[in-house]
Amino acid sequence: MKKIISFQIPKSNKEFVRYQVDAGKHFYDKLHQHPQWQLTWIKAGKGQLMVGDYLGRFEKGDLFLLSANMPHVFRSDAEFFDPDTDKQSLGNTLFFDFEALGKGLLEVEEFSGLHHWLQQTKGSFKVLEKTKESILGIMEEFNNYQGLEKILAALQVLQALQEPNSLQGLNKLVAQKDYTETEGKRMGQVMSYILSQSQNTITLQEVAEVANLSKEAFCRFFKERTGKTFTEFLTQVRIHQACQLLQESEWTISQIAYHCGFQNLSYFNRAFKKAQGETPKEYRTKMSYQ
Repeated sequence: MKKIISFQIPKSNKEFVRYQVDAGKHFYDKLHQHPQWQLTWIKAGKGQLMVGDYLGRFEKGDLFLLSANMPHVFRSDAEFFDPDTDKQSLGNTLFFDFEALGKGLLEVEEFSGLHHWLQQTKGSFKVLEKTKESILGIMEEFNNYQGLEKILAALQVLQALQEPNSLQGLNKLVAQKDYTETEGKRMGQVMSYILSQSQNTITLQEVAEVANLSKEAFCRFFKERTGKTFTEFLTQVRIHQACQLLQESEWTISQIAYHCGFQNLSYFNRAFKKAQGETPKEYRTKMSYQ
């Protein structure tokens, strides 16, 4: 199994903001982290977003903000890994390196509001519609900016993000300290294994071995970093997969349950209702009208 390392954004040592386009069949599919803040616009593609303790969906048009050192992966759906598909993924990202500004600049009066916001804003966020509209116009042209014009555009984006009701927090638990490189590698291996094997039976012993920990030590390690037990997280992954299939396939509910790794239809129905607040049948009916 490949190891996951702390991800470094290719850049010069003194670049405050970097614009990056990720285009291909699928996005980078390994859990990673980096010291830069990240603002990502999904222009094409869909899949699962895992960041910190959050697991949800991303799709075309979404805009996400991640603060520094948040372990994350935009994992494209399985169909984007099919060598015979013509489906494509496209994401535009701004990386903000506030350390490049130096402590002195952030301490001047004009930057005090930004400095306070950076201290208070931790975790991952979905950017809401009104703010998103103003930011996407800037991001669309960002590759054309140079020098001072580039800095001013970046500050416009940051100002918009600070407006009230601009961000929807995604994390229930934000780690009080960053992952070490060793912890990041271990968590990356665990998450990659869970996501790739969730349709099969996964035992606690198996995933503990992936982490190279005893079962007891793994349970503590996982709960401290996700706020969930291994079983709770695995069930969440399977429920998200079921939601996708309920919307996009014509399979029966029983077929979907077993495909997603549930061995018992009654348990699937109970777990789904607990997570979503409605039965799989009610969810499918509701989504068919949207």
